[in-house]
Amino acid sequence: MTDESNLAAALRPLDRLAVDVITDNVSDAYVSKTLFAVSEFSNVVLGGATVISGETLLAANLGFGLRLVTTIGDQRHVLLFDTGPEGSIFIRNCKNLALPLGEVEAIAVTHGHWDHMGALPEAIGAIVAGGGRPTVHVNPGMFNQRAVRLKSGAVVPVADVPTPGEMERLGATVVNDGAARLLLDGHFYYSGEIPRVSSFEKGRVDHLCRSTADEAWRPDPLLMDERMLVVHVADLGLVVFSACSHAGIVNVCTEVRRLWPDLPIHAVMGGLHLGGVMERLIPDTVAGLKPFGIRNIITGHCTGWRALHALADAFGDVVSQSAIGTTYTFDDSHHLSL
Repeated sequence: MTDESNLAAALRPLDRLAVDVITDNVSDAYVSKTLFAVSEFSNVVLGGATVISGETLLAANLGFGLRLVTTIGDQRHVLLFDTGPEGSIFIRNCKNLALPLGEVEAIAVTHGHWDHMGALPEAIGAIVAGGGRPTVHVNPGMFNQRAVRLKSGAVVPVADVPTPGEMERLGATVVNDGAARLLLDGHFYYSGEIPRVSSFEKGRVDHLCRSTADEAWRPDPLLMDERMLVVHVADLGLVVFSACSHAGIVNVCTEVRRLWPDLPIHAVMGGLHLGGVMERLIPDTVAGLKPFGIRNIITGHCTGWRALHALADAFGDVVSQSAIGTTYTFDDSHHLSL
């Protein structure tokens, strides 16, 4: 067995997984919810709001960030899956949801883009101020400088992400390693490189990178630093988190199926990066997802409305729209409601 397969085999089945959407592109408390989701309105009231207003609700912005809480018996772990692009909005959203950041033990970063890592310094600072000392999981490829090439041909740099040294100075422990690993007593599988095997998921040609400011920009379509996160909920199956799916969501699911051939994919959650110039991939993506029999597809961030509509047309109520402030709970009660 490969190292990845050995790690996958050691992933522990959870009794319960709760997912709080802290950062997402969409604010829509009215969007229809799955049976295992609670909306933003309810969550801010649970968080202490006595009135629904602009100040007590959350703010949407371009990016993605989740809080994941897992339990096995009396053992409980709390992890952030990305943070989003901007610290003050991240902190405001956590405050309005009454999420105690001091209990966050780890942060799993998916890739080195500002809309997933920009809020990290403030998040780390708030965790440390609350009495925690988070471990941040990254890999060396995340710290290239990045840029996008516009249709005009102009190259526009994007914001640099915080470096491992900066995160450590803020009080975090940083694990900067390209290999797959299990996190927090085997509750989470954090992947290594995701193999690019599908015939059509070849990345974005407008993405560029360089190692230092002295180098010329070079193409970076595949974004090989991207990682996925997987959990196993007992009696349900696998829940797969793919924040941006630069690898392609069919490639992500193919790797999940390779690692866990005998477990169903109960849910896929995250951004599918099928908007804009990637809309041409929507038909192949819909067709490519069908063999996996995914029971829930919760789309957010960079999926794009055309892809969301196409997925909903193909898979019906399996598909739902993520929105900030929503909580999703995966456990036995979810199983019984299916």
